[in-house]
Amino acid sequence: MHKIRINMLSNADKVRGQGVGSAYLEQVALVKNELSDYFDVVINDSKPADIIHCHTILPQYLMKMKRNKGINVAYVHFLPDTLDGSIQLPHSALTVFKKYITHFYNTADYLIVVNPIFIKDLVRFGIDEHKIKYIPNFVSKETFYKQEKEHIQQTRSQYHIDENAFVVLGVGQVQTRKGVKDFIEVAKKLPDITFVWAGGFSFGKITDGYEELKEIYENPPHNVHFIGIVPRKSMNDIYNMADILFMPSYNELFPMSILEAINSQKPLLLRNLELYQDILFQKYLVADDNEGFIKNILKLKNDPQFYSQYQNYSYEISQYYSKEHVKEMWKEFYLDIAKKKNL
Repeated sequence: MHKIRINMLSNADKVRGQGVGSAYLEQVALVKNELSDYFDVVINDSKPADIIHCHTILPQYLMKMKRNKGINVAYVHFLPDTLDGSIQLPHSALTVFKKYITHFYNTADYLIVVNPIFIKDLVRFGIDEHKIKYIPNFVSKETFYKQEKEHIQQTRSQYHIDENAFVVLGVGQVQTRKGVKDFIEVAKKLPDITFVWAGGFSFGKITDGYEELKEIYENPPHNVHFIGIVPRKSMNDIYNMADILFMPSYNELFPMSILEAINSQKPLLLRNLELYQDILFQKYLVADDNEGFIKNILKLKNDPQFYSQYQNYSYEISQYYSKEHVKEMWKEFYLDIAKKKNL
């Protein structure tokens, strides 16, 4: 049969420590390796393709879409509004950037969102709802999985963390919207619990709140470890080293760190955001403020039955976001849009 040629356009893996790069690597590997009977996948290729799939919003990719005679697909890894609290730019520059993003999305024939809640937000920015398709992220269970206790202790030793410590993990770029300051304030109230943050300043000094966060990063409380940007191949060790994943973010789409952590069956503690409700099936702990976060952390630490319940919930979520399920969604999507174009 005729294979559909897909040109994946991205520079997402060039910036270390951001979830967009992780999502890109997983999606490309899935289509390239698991659906090779149907699709011929190339990356950042200059030759014509049936489908151009943009994973990032570089101007040169916008130009490629405008010249392309085939089908243009773009991933929505962030909305214009999610730039607030992520990067610090002059108001005028931020306004122009938001307009550019909207123009980029409008240029594509189809948009992929990783969370269905954001369809209405895109429509609010003037984008046709009929061109938006929901396909969730996923992570490979060969890359992220539950480890044996001996391996976990080796990782803790590597990071100078006591083998008997109760470890609360935060993951992501060190920026205001990720709730890093709340993470620190919660840690201060729980001095007998160890807090670890994996991530750094991927966008340097334009990171929102950079000066204040840099001071915290370099002078954390005694029970907080900032371990910097960890290579993705080592992140499974970090999730397994922890007891829970605590994400106090104020704004997200669908953090890859959640999918990665649940493969090692770590309970999730998240801010009470609407975006999580449909995609995590109410199988996680939530709070609206630091007092609530503290209460949940202490209950997880001190109540083994409660802890086990949320471990099991994480396992159940991970079964839904399996490679097999998401693979079929990508196969159906690409074949359907190719058929409409008579490719």
